Amino acid sequence: MAINLQKGQRETLNAPKFTIGLGWDVNASSTGSAFDLDASVFIMGENKKLLADEFFVFYNNTKSPDEAVEHTGDNLTGDGDGDDEQIHVDLSKIDPRVTELCIVVTIHDADARKQNFGQVRNSFVRIIDAANNSELVKYELEEDFSIETAVEFGRIYKRNNEWKFEAVGAGQRGGLQEYLNKYN
Repeated sequence: MAINLQKGQRETLNAPKFTIGLGWDVNASSTGSAFDLDASVFIMGENKKLLADEFFVFYNNTKSPDEAVEHTGDNLTGDGDGDDEQIHVDLSKIDPRVTELCIVVTIHDADARKQNFGQVRNSFVRIIDAANNSELVKYELEEDFSIETAVEFGRIYKRNNEWKFEAVGAGQRGGLQEYLNKYN
């Protein structure tokens, strides 16, 4: 049975292999452009910085060097039910220097398309146990991000040799570059 998390809530992840599922729907766009939301994972060490550029996993770099994190591909529309993008994680393969995985979703070309997360609804992040396909935790974003074009959905972090998931739900203006500046 999945645990539905509230913003800021943390839960221990007991599964060494899991899938991060991200989903969303978009309101009918008055901007005339389709929405392209992109999921990314920043794989970081103790200093809260990327271990190396190759540890930034997204649609143009789908696998981390240790092969512990793999993005399954870019969904350009968000159409349909269920997960719009997925990222597979195998903690048994993760580089020993890794202490955190930061899960971010951004709107591609948001400024040019005049789009923001206020036009996105039913957003969620969930963790699915790879062994039995059961949903372990789910966090549904309920805030109205009317000016934000990027949202940190959650983070997976290591504390006292345990991996935990934290529901973050923090939005910001700017796109992927803002997070690259923050974590690089």
